[in-house]
Amino acid sequence: MTNETASSVPMPADWRDFVALTKPRVMTLVVFTGLCGLLVAPGHLSPILAFTAILCIALGAGAAGALNQWYEADRDARMKRTAGRPLPAGRMDRQSALHFGVGLSFFSVLLMGFATNWFAAFILAVSILFYVFVYTIWLKPRTAQNIVIGGAAGAFPPLIGWAAVTGDVAALPVALFMLIFFWTPPHFWALALFVRMDYANAGIPMLPVVAGERTTRRQILFYTVIMAAAALAPVLLRLTGLVYGLTALIATGIFAVLAVQVSLSHETDPAQMRAERRLFKYSVLYLFLIFGAVVVDHWVKLA
Repeated sequence: MTNETASSVPMPADWRDFVALTKPRVMTLVVFTGLCGLLVAPGHLSPILAFTAILCIALGAGAAGALNQWYEADRDARMKRTAGRPLPAGRMDRQSALHFGVGLSFFSVLLMGFATNWFAAFILAVSILFYVFVYTIWLKPRTAQNIVIGGAAGAFPPLIGWAAVTGDVAALPVALFMLIFFWTPPHFWALALFVRMDYANAGIPMLPVVAGERTTRRQILFYTVIMAAAALAPVLLRLTGLVYGLTALIATGIFAVLAVQVSLSHETDPAQMRAERRLFKYSVLYLFLIFGAVVVDHWVKLA
């Protein structure tokens, strides 16, 4: 389906289609990491302002997701995984998605600025712009390294949550930013391995498409090693304590074992790529475990 076709059909969009534009499953992880950044920051926000800050992070992420789907409607139509989204499925016109994404972007940034501080609002704005212009429009259709550089877009929430409380950034949220940044390639490439044909059909130069599965598996292991160093950095730099250190060591060890299994796999049939699917699923749980440990570690130190 082309952009022109999608925009010419009467669209019976309802509220569920607008929710789908925000990529709610992706938003869950974004909100959680942002909440953790807020909870471990020194200082205090009232419950109402804290809720508002997290709401703004969610709305900003949703706005970026909506603008991503607006721009990629024609590509999404050529991928089985995304063909059911509101735009390629013909349930919504592109102009509505654009207006929704832009409006949500401005609302989330302005609300963050007025409710907390304008530095947090600035980082939120940068994260939205980075995801839309740097990742979606510039990197994704042009380079196999799209997810390496573009992964920064999903790493901003801990910085935003911290800044909402303090009005600045410090070593710990930067370390958490780097952890998500280096976590993104093995997480996303594990998925890309078993949906490679989708990306090929859409003309998106993901690493498995342009460099092959063997190279992708090696890169997953390479970035897992870097991610492991980033995961242990907070405790080595004495930014966190024993609770985080033990959790990071065990959880990252499991991640590394799964990454090694992927690197040793020779499976070419996506339906049989069990090691890749295990790594992808665990990588999501991994980030929840790591960031939850940061919060628990912080509470233990305060007790």
